[in-house]
Amino acid sequence: MDTGPLISFLAVDLLLVCVPGADWAFVIAAGVRGRSVPRAVAGLVAGYALHTALAVAGLAVLVAGSPTLLTALTVAGAGYLVWLGWSVLRRPAVPVEKEEATAGLSFWRGAAISGLNPKGLLLYLSVLPQFLVTKGEHAPVAVQTAVLGALHMAACAAVYLAVGTLAGRLLSARPRAARAVTRTSGAAMLGIGALLLAQHAL
Repeated sequence: MDTGPLISFLAVDLLLVCVPGADWAFVIAAGVRGRSVPRAVAGLVAGYALHTALAVAGLAVLVAGSPTLLTALTVAGAGYLVWLGWSVLRRPAVPVEKEEATAGLSFWRGAAISGLNPKGLLLYLSVLPQFLVTKGEHAPVAVQTAVLGALHMAACAAVYLAVGTLAGRLLSARPRAARAVTRTSGAAMLGIGALLLAQHAL
């Protein structure tokens, strides 16, 4: 692939990844709770790896062409965000040393959040295709999709690791601030999910 489309995609992708949303809220909560931030981020990246695999297989095109299926996936993701956000609001995080018993859940929750994240669906269905080169001599579309998907996963890993790690370090000695930040994260997840559900209910 030419470097031009790659650099352009990476610039746009980094802007999207740096906009706080459900992924940010999740890694911040993981950092504050003392859970393994790398494991939480690995879960988020795994969800986007699934998106990439589906896009490479051409299934993303089928989803985009089926309004019913796209709506169902979006509603499922929004419902999960509402449930997770409400759970965080009910039990806001406080800094702890370790949460080994539940650390394994971080990966699977992260995978569910990114796998059902409506913003992720939109990225793969509407943003990424704009950077595919289909004229002249070029790599197969599947290869280009895989490369762009890998760039997105790398950007997510770098940004979310930084966010989660900083949240843990800055808030570990400030229980009150940690609780406030976690409540804000939970409210963000709940609000995003509720807004998406309301949009599809109208």
